[in-house]
Amino acid sequence: MKTFALTLTGVLMATSALVAPAAMAQTQPVEQAAAAAVPQDEPAVVDEIVVLGRFIPQPNRESSEVAAFLTSEDLERTGDSNAAAALTRVTGLSIVEGRFVYVRGLGERYSSALLNGSPLPSPEPLQRVVPLDLFPSGILDSVTVQKTYSPNFPGEFGGGVVDLRTIDAPNDPFFDMSVSIGVDTATTAKEGLTYYGSRTDFTGFDDGTRDIPGALGLAFNSGKQVNSANFSANELKAIGQSLVNAPLRLLQREEVPVDVGFGLSGGTSVETELGTLGMYATAGYDNSWQTREGHQQEGQFSGDVLVPVTDYAYQSTQNDVQLNLLAGLSLTGESNTLKWTNFYVRNTTKAARSKAGPDFDAGGAMLRTDYTEYFVRDLFSTQLAGEHDFMDGALSVDWRAAYARTSRDAPYETKFEYGQNAAGDWIHNIQGNLISFSTLEDEVVSGGADVSYRLPLSDRRDAIFSVGVAAYDNTRSAERRDLQFEAVNGLTDSQRLSRVDYLTSDFNINPTTLQIREIAGGNGDNAYNAQLKVNSVYAMVDAEIIPLVRTTFGVRFEDGQQSVTPRNLFGATTLFPSTEIDEQYFLPSLTATWNFAEDQQLRIGASQTIGRPQFRELAPQAYTDPESNRTFIGNPYLVDTEILNLDTRYEWFFARQQYVTAGLFYKKLDKPVEATIVDVGNQRQQSFLNAPEANIYGAEFEVKKFFEFPDAGSSFVANKRWLVQGNYTWAKSEVNVGADDTVLTLGGAGAPEQASFFIADGSRLQGQSEHVANLQLGWEDDSARSQATLIVNFVSERITARGAGAAGAREPDYIQEPGVFLDFVYRKDFDIGDRELGFALELRNLLRTGFEEYQELGNKILINSYDLGATGSVSLTARF
Repeated sequence: MKTFALTLTGVLMATSALVAPAAMAQTQPVEQAAAAAVPQDEPAVVDEIVVLGRFIPQPNRESSEVAAFLTSEDLERTGDSNAAAALTRVTGLSIVEGRFVYVRGLGERYSSALLNGSPLPSPEPLQRVVPLDLFPSGILDSVTVQKTYSPNFPGEFGGGVVDLRTIDAPNDPFFDMSVSIGVDTATTAKEGLTYYGSRTDFTGFDDGTRDIPGALGLAFNSGKQVNSANFSANELKAIGQSLVNAPLRLLQREEVPVDVGFGLSGGTSVETELGTLGMYATAGYDNSWQTREGHQQEGQFSGDVLVPVTDYAYQSTQNDVQLNLLAGLSLTGESNTLKWTNFYVRNTTKAARSKAGPDFDAGGAMLRTDYTEYFVRDLFSTQLAGEHDFMDGALSVDWRAAYARTSRDAPYETKFEYGQNAAGDWIHNIQGNLISFSTLEDEVVSGGADVSYRLPLSDRRDAIFSVGVAAYDNTRSAERRDLQFEAVNGLTDSQRLSRVDYLTSDFNINPTTLQIREIAGGNGDNAYNAQLKVNSVYAMVDAEIIPLVRTTFGVRFEDGQQSVTPRNLFGATTLFPSTEIDEQYFLPSLTATWNFAEDQQLRIGASQTIGRPQFRELAPQAYTDPESNRTFIGNPYLVDTEILNLDTRYEWFFARQQYVTAGLFYKKLDKPVEATIVDVGNQRQQSFLNAPEANIYGAEFEVKKFFEFPDAGSSFVANKRWLVQGNYTWAKSEVNVGADDTVLTLGGAGAPEQASFFIADGSRLQGQSEHVANLQLGWEDDSARSQATLIVNFVSERITARGAGAAGAREPDYIQEPGVFLDFVYRKDFDIGDRELGFALELRNLLRTGFEEYQELGNKILINSYDLGATGSVSLTARF
């Protein structure tokens, strides 16, 4: 065995400074024996010290980074339906809009999501990061959240990287069937808004009702704007009458049904001459409903305080239908593994909403706006990957190639506005009607290869040298067409009072009453193409050069070209030129793990990473988000964000599946992208800018402990293993704005503007919450085959957007308070005959915590607030 020389006193002093008293007691006999054998303060030749770490879980032992792991056991315990919900239980993570992960308070732009190590495109107009609610928990075997950077991951890394690992082929054949029913106290069996749509909406597929009609399609393909200058009166009449009317425009009130879901999964393995052939597949269908009732206000300065200028009460009901399919093949030999994984998910949202209230800018007149919407999000991913070992495992080669495509289709988004007459009747405001068709297609072609060589340093220590290459090509195409009926000679009183489907019936669509026309984008461009190409190489060393100290260091080089090209649909010159960002980065990282005592580790890490603006943030076209009812417009003058990351974490795995961890972190962001509110005429929009600089620092703590009480008098207590698991993250952030700092905005046409006009010095980083906490209390009963868990999640307030700048003042920032959520999950397995069944009860949001986004200065302006009900579901699974 190889040896090394050191001063024993130095070893003991360094160890005693960090080891917990309990751990010191465990190692004291060894230290005393060593001290007796060697005179103090003399160089000693010491055999290698090996700390076995018997309680350190395999993922933590294998990873050299600060990371959190969700295993299949964790996913089953919390019962979360998708990856986004499951990640709310991870230390330092919060979920925004139920879809996007915020790691340590950094927005979704600073995190990336991978599926089996391959990047994914996004079907969302406002994000390049894929929404994690698209991934049902049933397809997942594990989830890794790595919070310190290592060069084998993409350099676009700020808060962390989320790697979703799908289930694999089983050793033993299985087949499961499940069915579930759910209710929502704010929705189920209550009157909600809806519209007819098509006969097959419950399947997640339209029956053709929402297809672009032939006459309109020909007009779109002509390259001409649909208006009276380019089309004859009869052609406009044919186009207007070709649009589907009553099924897609008429709001109705109906009792909302229960939620339902079905699932199938199965797999098997067979032995062949080439190795073990595994096959597996899962499929699921979920149909859920949600009604929201709340308020939306806008505020403006009146003296030194904010006062509401609009005050709308609103109701919305949306029906989500999700279909998912995962299928894979694997071939595993003695030293080679091949995997082919295919994943498809389709999420369809059918929504109807209405808002009504006074508009004080219009003299306090009552206004109402009705909407019908239909959004289809598709994601398909196929990946082929291989793992190969050579030289008795000393040399390994891993490779992967993937193609992924997402799309978002939003046909027949309709909007109709109303005012009130003297009698209090709602009458049409024809200038406020809109019918929109929008599409988005996003593709990612990616591939990579990693070569690792394991060099023995001793009988128990190794050094792993790794090099790799990766290529990433993301392309996006987005287009939106907005149409409007105009009253050629005004409307009669009877027409103003008529039902919307009567008003827009074929009878009224003619050259003298209603005529269709197309509205150009605010900047003349209603489409854009975008591309991001990144070619990367990296080199990394993972070695225990000094016994007990594992060091991982390396560097990644990335060559990235990003472009966003506005496209005028009618062949005119675009107002804005193409945006191009061409940057090359060397991104170093260092992480060291000191296993200084049995089952205890100390990790430190430092790295340099980047964050890139998202496509929609660079595209200078307006887009209205139905979630917030807010209009967004991009800024082509954005640049990349450069990030310095520092981390340290202590880990103590004191028993199997039980641990205590504590950590500190610091990040410095140069030119972070921030969202800001801007006033365009009398319309309020949200845009983006690069803040000068920001810092974020904080601490994390997590504990997991099981308790057993075999001598308890109650059999209910004595027969169970009781769980206490909790985590807490405190984070503080500041945006630094100097007197001479400037920003580039869309409104300023790229000319430098004073940064303090848009951002207050010392304010929090957008999206960052000071406190994030989770608590799980539960029990497991192996004899009764049951499990129960009470789950608490708390996230403190965060900034969602910077307040608009005004003459001599800047409005307060938009604030959201996520609040406290309380859930309960119960599971029990039982047998009927020779069939094993599984029962699950899930109760969510038992405190009925709602959503609230506001501004506050003298008065509290409710930007967007609504109630959320408590939900409950039961499911039954049969295992064959």
